[in-house]
Amino acid sequence: MHTGYGQVWLAAATQLLRLALHWSRDERRLAAATMDGALCVLAVWIAYSLRLGVWELFSQPVVVFAAGTLLFWYPIAYLTGVYRSLIRFSGARTIANIATACTLLMLPLIVAFVVFRVPEVPRTLTILHPIIFLLLLASSRIVIRFALLDLLHNVAPGTRRVIIYGAGRAGQQLALSLRHEPQIYLVGFFDDDLRLEGQRLDGFPVFGSNRLSEIIADTEVDEVLLAIPSASRMRRREIIERLQEQHIYVRSLPSLSNIIEGSVTVNDLREIQIDELLGREAVAPNQVLMGRTIVGKVVLVSGAGGSIGSELCRQILKCHPARLVLLEQSEFALYAIEQELSAMMRALGIDVPIILELGNIAERSTPMRIYRNHQPNTVFHAAAYKHVPLVEANPISGVRNNVLGTLFSVEAAEANGVGHFTLISTDKAVRPTNIMGATKRVCELILQARADQAGTATVFSMVRFGNVLGSSGSVVPRFKAQIAGGGPVTITHPEITRYFMTIPEASQLVIQASAMARGGEVFVLDMGRPVRILDLARSMIQLSGLSVRDSDRPDGDIEIVETGLRPGEKLYEELLIGDNPEPTKHPRILRARESRWPWDKLDPELKALDAVVRGDGDPVVAMRIISKLVPEYTPDTSWAERIAGSTRPTAT
Repeated sequence: MHTGYGQVWLAAATQLLRLALHWSRDERRLAAATMDGALCVLAVWIAYSLRLGVWELFSQPVVVFAAGTLLFWYPIAYLTGVYRSLIRFSGARTIANIATACTLLMLPLIVAFVVFRVPEVPRTLTILHPIIFLLLLASSRIVIRFALLDLLHNVAPGTRRVIIYGAGRAGQQLALSLRHEPQIYLVGFFDDDLRLEGQRLDGFPVFGSNRLSEIIADTEVDEVLLAIPSASRMRRREIIERLQEQHIYVRSLPSLSNIIEGSVTVNDLREIQIDELLGREAVAPNQVLMGRTIVGKVVLVSGAGGSIGSELCRQILKCHPARLVLLEQSEFALYAIEQELSAMMRALGIDVPIILELGNIAERSTPMRIYRNHQPNTVFHAAAYKHVPLVEANPISGVRNNVLGTLFSVEAAEANGVGHFTLISTDKAVRPTNIMGATKRVCELILQARADQAGTATVFSMVRFGNVLGSSGSVVPRFKAQIAGGGPVTITHPEITRYFMTIPEASQLVIQASAMARGGEVFVLDMGRPVRILDLARSMIQLSGLSVRDSDRPDGDIEIVETGLRPGEKLYEELLIGDNPEPTKHPRILRARESRWPWDKLDPELKALDAVVRGDGDPVVAMRIISKLVPEYTPDTSWAERIAGSTRPTAT
């Protein structure tokens, strides 16, 4: 019977609290002021009973003293801003503000009832009443906050149950922010310090991380929030891999900067980034190398609107070049990066002239004209077609843009006295199985051959690396879109692996490698260990709080489907053609030792290739020349048959 009444009262109280949450601010202030008035009168009764030992509720001295306290309280509360802070957000500052107001209340009470004596009103009431009133006000704020933020959350439908991983400063700030979120209920904390097991932090239990799976199952948690911004990338990876197994949604705080500023909020949380799964610590850039070929110089970036080109522009801008020339054939991409760089300069308080050049480097006159007009000291050549299936289906376009675009840019650089010219290459240029990779290897051969020519003043170098996370058309954004759409997630082969690096780190390493160049080097970036794409897909699904649907789990959420290798696609990528790479001054940059073509033998083949592209554009003839230049190229079966079957002579 009593249980039934208790449930009725709880339901009624919950309904009233939900209604209160939808009141306007003025209505909430009026309700708070009315409640405080009642508490003020209650404090008078309690003070009288403690002073005289009897309860006198409506005697004349009690009524006079109560009227006086109410008369003085509301102006003081208004001046001190007691009702400007919302009760459900009450904290230490709110209580301190109330204490100040109650202290100030003593002053007029002393003047009215001690200096001007009122019959039958004890003088000690002027001190005793504000103290009791403060205790009642503080208690009311704590009770209401608990009811609105904790009790109501616990019963509200649709509330997400979360645990914070990390009981340090970041976790505490995040917990404080979560109290103000009506649809989130904080269960407690995980922490690696097992000595905190069983402790309570701001009323919430702390669990040892060794009980992770047990606690998640027992508490029916929906989400884990990582609040460990100072942890190493390796440690974060270990934690994330443990959470993956729980099929639970995981979000994380991004960095230490917000923690230092004391501004952690729910809005700072983000999904787990794939680079956190690489388990590789980023090396801080060498600022001397970063600025050697950039500070105070005219820098040109071709392909400035692409994934790597745009990040190169951002990094270069921070190094204060004299001018930055952006060369791009896509009008929208050029506009977008210019807008971003302009906003970036305003935020950094710097002013670097940015020059926009809309042009196609595959037209010989374009790079020559642009280099002549701007006389760049340093060039980063990032313009290229990179999507393997597209270039495989359009070989002439790939040859024109990648090979001839590089050749014409190299000619323009030499003719106009460019100091450093750096080619952005790819791991697909190593023993290529596709046309894109083969064309990029030819680009490397061009720079190596020109670097070996006597009298060449330009320092040519190339930087080779694997996939970058988040680039256009890459696997990560595709997987995200497929997961958001309910699947399936498609992979080409279960054993396919790829190297991955973040775009900012790759761009910084490219700039530093360029500064170390002496001419003709192939720099190879340390990409860490390769990642199996199937494992990447599983991780992304599980970290989204979903499960993989397979034979072991037929009721899972997202299926992974194998579609078969695409034309020219490798199972495993490589970064070196030869062996025994040499170390450099930078721990993440190696120098490769590889064979070269002398310019007197390479030049006729390039002229023949140019003639084919400008002529009838026969892709078989073009690829036969590419195969001759890159003997380690193993084309797709259909291409191999077409190349082998071609007897047409090469143009000269």
